[in-house]
Amino acid sequence: MTLAIVLAAGTPAAGLPTDSGQRLADRLATQWRAAGARDVRFAADLGELAALVDDATGPVIVSGADLVAHTAVLRHLATSPVGPTVALVLTDPPGSGRTAVREERGQVVDAGPPTELDGAATGIFGGAVRVGAGDLPTLAAAARAAATGATGLAGGGPAAGPAVDRLFAGLTALGTLTFAHRVRLLVAHRVDDAAGLAAASAAVAAVDEDRAELRLSVKEKDDFFTTYFVSTWSPYVTKACARLGLGPTTVTMISVAFAVAAALLFATGDRPALVLGGLLLYLGFVLDCVDGQVARYTRHFSAWGGWLDTMADRAKEYLVYAGLGYGATAAGVEYGWALAIAAMTLQTVRHMTDAWYGVLHDEAARRPKTVGAGGGGIGDRLNAASTRVQADTGSVSYWLKRTVVFPIGERWALIALATALFSPRVALLAVLVWGTLAFAYTGALRTLRARWMWVPVLDTVDATLHRDDGPLAARLPVLRPVGPLTLAVLGALGSAGLLVAALVTGSAGLRWAVPAVLLVLLLAGLGAGAAHNGPLDWLVPAALRAGEYLFAIAVGVVAGAPAWLVFGYVFVLTLHHYDLVARLEKRQAAPPLHGGTLGWEGRSALLAVATIAGIASIGLFTLGVYLLVGFFASVVLAWVVRPAHATRPAAGPLAVGSRPPG
Repeated sequence: MTLAIVLAAGTPAAGLPTDSGQRLADRLATQWRAAGARDVRFAADLGELAALVDDATGPVIVSGADLVAHTAVLRHLATSPVGPTVALVLTDPPGSGRTAVREERGQVVDAGPPTELDGAATGIFGGAVRVGAGDLPTLAAAARAAATGATGLAGGGPAAGPAVDRLFAGLTALGTLTFAHRVRLLVAHRVDDAAGLAAASAAVAAVDEDRAELRLSVKEKDDFFTTYFVSTWSPYVTKACARLGLGPTTVTMISVAFAVAAALLFATGDRPALVLGGLLLYLGFVLDCVDGQVARYTRHFSAWGGWLDTMADRAKEYLVYAGLGYGATAAGVEYGWALAIAAMTLQTVRHMTDAWYGVLHDEAARRPKTVGAGGGGIGDRLNAASTRVQADTGSVSYWLKRTVVFPIGERWALIALATALFSPRVALLAVLVWGTLAFAYTGALRTLRARWMWVPVLDTVDATLHRDDGPLAARLPVLRPVGPLTLAVLGALGSAGLLVAALVTGSAGLRWAVPAVLLVLLLAGLGAGAAHNGPLDWLVPAALRAGEYLFAIAVGVVAGAPAWLVFGYVFVLTLHHYDLVARLEKRQAAPPLHGGTLGWEGRSALLAVATIAGIASIGLFTLGVYLLVGFFASVVLAWVVRPAHATRPAAGPLAVGSRPPG
């Protein structure tokens, strides 16, 4: 249950009459109920607010009483999926003791008087913040501190500016991770007097709320192909889905069906099937965009939906690679499946670096004073140049930067066109070439920028979990002086060497080299217990993924296993690793059965034993099935069984308190 608290202290505008005859504070309370708050209370001061927060068990919305906005703005803040604690941020000029904010990558990293910010202000606090249940103790502490003037803000006393501003500045000063919710297309303003109220109300009335919400369902900044070839008409599909009652999950599953149908058509190899497959792939991608748009338009967000969207995107893409690999092989291409395996491996390792670089950047944003500790230099200049390009929305340099990294829209467009016009082999080769160039480009620039930022990433999370270490790695000695990244790269190079040797010389005589290469791969385990605080240690998970995948592929080549079986095994591994990444991004706990996945080193050791025993194909198949069954069992436990158990105590009727504004 979400509690909304309207705090009028220090806000003279709270008692102003609106067009409907209500006081502004009363109208705001009515809007919060319409926005989804089950209980709306008024707090006379920060002490009363702290007492209400102490008794709360779910998210709490704290709002000043000087906010004039569309109800949709309030609903978007209340349902924002970006994080548990989200603040409304406006572009209005600061004044009347209001708190200015500085944000980076959507996070509020500083808040207070403009003259006291660590850097230039990027907006002002919009007078409303949703605080997650885990941050409620900090909110109560900030309220009590602000009530006594302990925050040292805006004159140092309780009477300096609206209480909600001093509260938010204190909440930020206590280190709460707060995301910024910007208002776009809709209207929100904070007012001081009757003239400001009249102007803001007129601005609200001038905007069609539903039409704006439909446009807002489209991402503000997307990739070139998506922006100009999908988002120009996908809102009409979104509106139709909403009218038909199709939720985001349903649209996601329809998108999966389109991708599977495209993969099957690509596998047949004849021209009409390839053209139709390209069309279905495009439509599937449109639906892939629509599922998120439906979620934003209807405000139906869930951790399950976010996880499913991430997993479905990767599963669809790799099933398409499988169809292309089969189709190329059926057309007489000797290495059709090999191209598909290479494309899948490259894309997964790229995604792992993308995910962890994002974590690195978020950590740097939360700790701005540590940025530049490495001395600046070229990394500093690259960071400044990137910021300038990103700010120049719609320019040639902006679109080049967004396109060269080969995002999903461009990948699907390239696959659809190359397959329809040429062949599956050409499509896979095109994906590999562009993907490799994009990986080299982003890898080089990110490495330089990361050395400039010098922020440890894996020190802030469970490194063992996200390395995907098993019981064997936990028992290996720790080789600290070398560093975890160097060890992981050495392990991956050993696997790559075995694969190259098998492809160049054939598999004869290499079976007994597998144990030696396994030992090289296990070097990566010697860094499991070391501190992952180097400037490039965010690359460790990707290096471990590369080492494991290359070892499994090399084992398959050495043992002469069917290429489709090798593809299937690596595909299952990617599902497991994307599950870890999706949970990291959605701040979820480890998969319920993660302990049974054996770790990258345990799985590799089992494959090595199977190869020595001459049953590598059986080993790949058996271990793949085992991991797949475990993956689906974890999904059922995490998203069906455990939530059902968690809601059983609350199965009876709930007494929801709500008192009318007074």
